[in-house]
Amino acid sequence: MHLPLKMSQSPTKATNPPRHPPGLYTLFFTEMWERCSYYGMRGLLVLFMKATVEKQGLEFSIPMAGAIYGLYTAAVYLAAMPGGWVADRLIGAQRAVLFGGVLIAGGQFTLAIPRTDTFFLGLLLVVLGTGLLKPNISAIVGKLYPEGGARRDAGFTIFYMGINIGSFVGPMICGPLGEQINWRLGFAAAGVGMIGGLTQFLLMRGRLKGAGAKPEVATVSRGDWNLLFGALAGLVVLVALIWSGAVPFNPLKVANGAKWVIVAIAVFTFLRLFFLSDLTTVEKKCIGVVAVLFVAAVTFFAGLELAGSSLNIFAEQYTNRMLGSYEMPASWFQAINPLFVVLLGPVAAGLWLALSKRGRDLSLGMKFGSGLVLLAVGYVVIALGAQRARAGPVWPLWLLLMYLLHTMGELCVSPVGLSSITKLAPARMVGQIMGLWFMATALGNLMAGLIGGESTDAKQMEHQFWWIAIVAAGIAILLMFLARPMRRWMAGIE
Repeated sequence: MHLPLKMSQSPTKATNPPRHPPGLYTLFFTEMWERCSYYGMRGLLVLFMKATVEKQGLEFSIPMAGAIYGLYTAAVYLAAMPGGWVADRLIGAQRAVLFGGVLIAGGQFTLAIPRTDTFFLGLLLVVLGTGLLKPNISAIVGKLYPEGGARRDAGFTIFYMGINIGSFVGPMICGPLGEQINWRLGFAAAGVGMIGGLTQFLLMRGRLKGAGAKPEVATVSRGDWNLLFGALAGLVVLVALIWSGAVPFNPLKVANGAKWVIVAIAVFTFLRLFFLSDLTTVEKKCIGVVAVLFVAAVTFFAGLELAGSSLNIFAEQYTNRMLGSYEMPASWFQAINPLFVVLLGPVAAGLWLALSKRGRDLSLGMKFGSGLVLLAVGYVVIALGAQRARAGPVWPLWLLLMYLLHTMGELCVSPVGLSSITKLAPARMVGQIMGLWFMATALGNLMAGLIGGESTDAKQMEHQFWWIAIVAAGIAILLMFLARPMRRWMAGIE
């Protein structure tokens, strides 16, 4: 299926805008199915963990469930760093996508096994698979647009629509299966979704025309292979020790320690790029822009990803979910954001192109700042909703309006950020710099889990939501002040 961003009736080349590469739609549908799998399972995760044993849940406390949720979602994105390295130096982005999909499907079906001791193993397999698939499929999209510019931004926005179609379908299918029939059935459905993505990728792989088929390095090093096998062996030993009880595992302590570990890794990575790499002065300035985007992304995703923790619990416990005589699954509310992205994505893509043609394109700093302002306003709305929820369940309109504002903010940050990273990164390390972007997402997700675990009632949620609004607004103002310097640092990159 071909979906050009803009159609023209004129047959002349001068007036007919270039179409998007056919390979974009191979990646569009692969990522759609992968996100269907991921968000279908994620919508159930916290609800399953805190559900009682009588309701076939794990009966974890809310702080414990929040910590596990944060660790899992953070690890999914943190794994993008080694996943990008594996693709860049060993197997190429296409094989990384394929192998990652196999691991994800295996993890989802492992979660469907009705045993508590396989629960964490299933999460680990999904983490490893997503770490291979997620950064590298985005990197392949960038390779389809070597010219850069606004057309690449539009291509990433279309790709982002595929992400959100899958994110919408996943909770809608897995939610009723898991919440109303059996939690394990919901996880199995997520595994079926990933099988669909793998099948589609194999059938349409030829449209990529070699993009991402080979590693970025000229010669694959045996030392790199040894490093990979050594890391995997160490992971297997660690898992075996935890499983046997020889090494204690406290998710709350691990999550709180992990946030500082991620910060340390990010700081070390940026320092290494600035002082211990062979980057030119212009490339270092571009990495400086990436560092600013890193801080902004952590703040944004820490607020956005509360959808799976605090906001999911708010939907379950403090929202009137009756649709006539039918009570909607709480996880359905997580489909609102991706639905809005699908509806508003073409509008955003058209807006960026229209502004670019008129010479009024918003700078990268202004786009990110606008996204954070919208995030802040969304939390003002839901804070007022939480205040009213103290007296009893509130109408879903509070969540709907908040998700609308958050979606508008997301369209200013996430697809633009993905596109910008592929343009700012030196060609020889695109996968690794893309991994930095997902490390920011990881830290934001981890913070969302920890913050979500701190709120067990409407009063605590109200206080929490106000603080998120204040912090997001403060970072937005800082970004807007930095907008002009950032444009200079980018050295003409559009």
